[in-house]
Amino acid sequence: MTGLALSPGGEKEHWTQSELDEVPTAELFQLYKQTGDQNLKWPLVMRYMGLVKSIALQVRGVYSSFAQVDDIVNEGLLTLAVAVDKFDPDKGIKFETYVSKRIRGAVIDLARRQDWVPRSVRRKARDIDQASSELFSELGRYPTDQEMASRLGVTQGQYQEDLANSSMCNVLSLDALFEDREQTGRSELPDDTADSRPEDSMLRQELLETLTKAIESLRENEQTVISLYYQKNLSMKEIAQVMEVSEPRISQLHSRAIQKLKLFMNQYMTGGK
Repeated sequence: MTGLALSPGGEKEHWTQSELDEVPTAELFQLYKQTGDQNLKWPLVMRYMGLVKSIALQVRGVYSSFAQVDDIVNEGLLTLAVAVDKFDPDKGIKFETYVSKRIRGAVIDLARRQDWVPRSVRRKARDIDQASSELFSELGRYPTDQEMASRLGVTQGQYQEDLANSSMCNVLSLDALFEDREQTGRSELPDDTADSRPEDSMLRQELLETLTKAIESLRENEQTVISLYYQKNLSMKEIAQVMEVSEPRISQLHSRAIQKLKLFMNQYMTGGK
């Protein structure tokens, strides 16, 4: 192991920051697991600061009304510290995969505890969700805005406004969908490592292909919003400037895209039921 070792008596030596900096992350992780030395824990945690910031930016729409990015990064670091202790490298899962899911889950939980979404918006979001699911089953395709408005008994303009307002509710409900299905093990995305079982690799490939098909089924402008928001980490306001439309229109496109992805993935996860 590079640079770090235990003393002859089995006691942990004092390691300088320069010594720690020279040690590859995998080796530092292994040494921490072997020794439980708290002097190694936070240097290890801080190596994943970039990952925490990336996730915080990706889901910022969930918390932007009640928290700053720095607040979420701090929450993410605490989640990361707990994950370092609970992670079992012998299970053949990458730590980045393991912890990313938990940091995102911590942000979602924080948003739910804040309960920042008005009840009226949550109620309309549930109504839209139910109507879209029913029409999707009946029609065998995504319903149009006019069909949705008719089913909900509102004007098309009112439906589009409600759809834009429910954008973040759909993010939470999509996340909840994966959480619920994960209890059965069907939606778990196995890690693609040399130690992965053949069936895990097949499941991973199947899920990735399904996600790709789901995204390809979106309209071009919906795909653009999803790409700019989740891959380029642009805000709704920035996306509106890029696409030269209003911010509410971007929220509407984002919400519709998430709704479609949820319908598509729900059908896949339930075996088409």
